[in-house]
Amino acid sequence: MIENTIPKYLFIRSVIIGFRAITPFSIFWVSFSIAEPPHTAWSRFLLGWSIAETAFWLLVYVPRKRSLQASAQHPPVLSREERKELFWRGWDKIPHPEYYLSRWFLGARPGEVRKENVREFFAWGLLNRGTESDEERRKRMQAYPEASQAEEEELNEYADGIETMLGRKLEPGWGSAKSLRLTTDAVTMSHRPFLWYMIVMLVDTFTAARLRYIGFTLFRTHLRSSLTIFPPRLASLATRHISSAPDLSYWYRPHTSRTRLPILFVHGIGIGLHPYVQWLGEINKHDPQAAQDGEVGIIAVEIMPISFRITSPILGRDEMCRQINMILERHGFDKVVLASHSYGSVLSNQLLHNTVTAPKIGPILFIDPVTFLLHLPDVAYNFTARQPRAANEHQLYYFASMDMMVAQTLARHFFWAQNILWKEDLRGRDVTVSLGGRDLIVDTETVGKYVNGVDLKGEDRRWKDNEWKGHGLETLWWPIADHAQVFERADSRAKLAEVLREYTTHKAEDDVE
Repeated sequence: MIENTIPKYLFIRSVIIGFRAITPFSIFWVSFSIAEPPHTAWSRFLLGWSIAETAFWLLVYVPRKRSLQASAQHPPVLSREERKELFWRGWDKIPHPEYYLSRWFLGARPGEVRKENVREFFAWGLLNRGTESDEERRKRMQAYPEASQAEEEELNEYADGIETMLGRKLEPGWGSAKSLRLTTDAVTMSHRPFLWYMIVMLVDTFTAARLRYIGFTLFRTHLRSSLTIFPPRLASLATRHISSAPDLSYWYRPHTSRTRLPILFVHGIGIGLHPYVQWLGEINKHDPQAAQDGEVGIIAVEIMPISFRITSPILGRDEMCRQINMILERHGFDKVVLASHSYGSVLSNQLLHNTVTAPKIGPILFIDPVTFLLHLPDVAYNFTARQPRAANEHQLYYFASMDMMVAQTLARHFFWAQNILWKEDLRGRDVTVSLGGRDLIVDTETVGKYVNGVDLKGEDRRWKDNEWKGHGLETLWWPIADHAQVFERADSRAKLAEVLREYTTHKAEDDVE
């Protein structure tokens, strides 16, 4: 993320305004040229580009925006016992109750959130409801009176729990507040001009060249799958290696080490692997054991729907795990060190809860994870609902949150109850959680306290200075780092690479045990 300075603010706002102006200007120029045909080479070029931009908006964005509004396919509803356990498990991990309620209700004031609003919110969050009209609800209650009565009692229990947490009663009935319900709200996105996707293609080609230079090889998907990605990937034309996973491409650096584990890396939302190239190269470049033991292999999976491309929707949880497992089997890896950044922590969580892939996951490095304490509103609100003010917020909002496929991924394929990660899920593993003190998406103070077993409402800051030892559940704290900025600084990249190199040696310890 860019720094929050006045020059950076003016720069990012100018860039965004410029991109937003391209399509209206193109439509105007096409209309103007009908009345006054161009006479110079430059004006003819400008007309051709304007026609391309206008057609791209009209024939690609407009119909695709409509199709991406389709309803989410929710996972099966948890049992009543599982829902209640999930509610109460998160209930005592809410450090600021009024803030919690306000953010989930889009900044509403206390009097605007009443009991029925809270019941509606948990009907969505725990029962996967949200599109049901009053008439449909009435018919359902008449058709299934006993089940409906049980649900009403359950929702009342959740509302009572919120009242206890707040230390006050909720007013009866409906308030004016509207809750944030990602999977049922409209998918909010903004148009990207054709020029933007040409820039993405250029960056992708440059990234591919850099990855090839540091020893990685692209394993592309089959032609049919590759053709579903826009802009086209020129790097796919320069490789003969085909991914064993039908929908996942990846970059592979050969594993030649005789004693250590390979690494599996899953990136976050952004322009693919571009922000991570230097760090991925430094893992082996500064490895003191490489000369004697061989180099550590790295698989860097590409998740196209969160990489600013126009492509198919992101794979479901089980299919994602199945295809990543196919990649691991292709290279004969029965155990890996897992590293992930930001949204990649969600996919890491899915791998940890899959019966096939879980045994193959060794030590883990989470960098700027979004999956801890996901019942808190910060990640959902900051990424999808916050109105940007600072420079980094404008960068996040326009280039990430409002991207067509990113928005659709979060609104139709992101289920918080399925993706939340608890410390208990990591019991018995060596795990490092890297957190930035100025993260604009995650409440890293609260996550850090939770991971370190510190009172969430307390002022204990000693955990930030803990020395990293390489065993158990630990944190790395970067006090002035924003989201993803650890990859921009030499000291933080070096430490993260050191963590992974240490974790790869745990294979010998596991064999002894």
